[in-house]
Amino acid sequence: MKMTIRRGVAAVAVVLFPALASRPAAAGDGCPLSVYQTTLNEPNPLTGEVTTEELLSVLARRSEPVLDVRFAREYAIAHIPGSINLYEKEAERVTQLYPDRTTHLVLYCNGPYCGKSKRTSEQLVQLGYVNVRRYQLGMPVWRALGNTVETTLEGARYIWEGDRTAVWVDAREPAAYARGTLLGAVSVRAGEADAANEDGRLPLKDKGTRVVVFGGTPQQARTVAEQIARKAYWNSSYFAGSFEDLARGGLTRDPRCEPYR
Repeated sequence: MKMTIRRGVAAVAVVLFPALASRPAAAGDGCPLSVYQTTLNEPNPLTGEVTTEELLSVLARRSEPVLDVRFAREYAIAHIPGSINLYEKEAERVTQLYPDRTTHLVLYCNGPYCGKSKRTSEQLVQLGYVNVRRYQLGMPVWRALGNTVETTLEGARYIWEGDRTAVWVDAREPAAYARGTLLGAVSVRAGEADAANEDGRLPLKDKGTRVVVFGGTPQQARTVAEQIARKAYWNSSYFAGSFEDLARGGLTRDPRCEPYR
């Protein structure tokens, strides 16, 4: 199935990463590729790349492990949903988790100019793995294309204590929001992203502001986060737990009274 994108997003991606535009159409295919169907088209790579479309398919089918090889804190703050954190220096752990050297693996890191996934993939090839590929477009392009990312409790606490500019979004029902929420959190329910983008609940004139969505369940938060991401809030994410988890984790306290970690 061909996937299309808005002209503006495609133009930005091509300007930032010109190699995205250089990959020719597949043989026999008269239709130009969308940015979802491109890679960096690197010369002489030791391991191949996957496109955004292919990665979406892998994640939807859960057909092979997707490894985030960035630092643990980076992963906690924001990662592609469904991925597993395995820092680049820990390639040997793959032999324990996936001893079969024919296991298909997809690695990613911080995009075209990040070398972590390339270095890790080369280490895995040296260890005998024969089906390693990379999503070398990484987190920057994933987010630029309107895909949401996930935040763990550790990452949420890091943001809560250290980023005073972050916008916290409560995706729960109004009654639950009224009973108690995080200090300063705004209420944005499913279907309200358009309105929130215009009425001040979301920072219309600063799309790079960190936005973290939480809800009664991770899926409730994810639904709203996906809608917010498609309003060009590329630094947005959703919390992979519930509001009760945040409360138990101490995030209901005023972060101004907490030490920065």
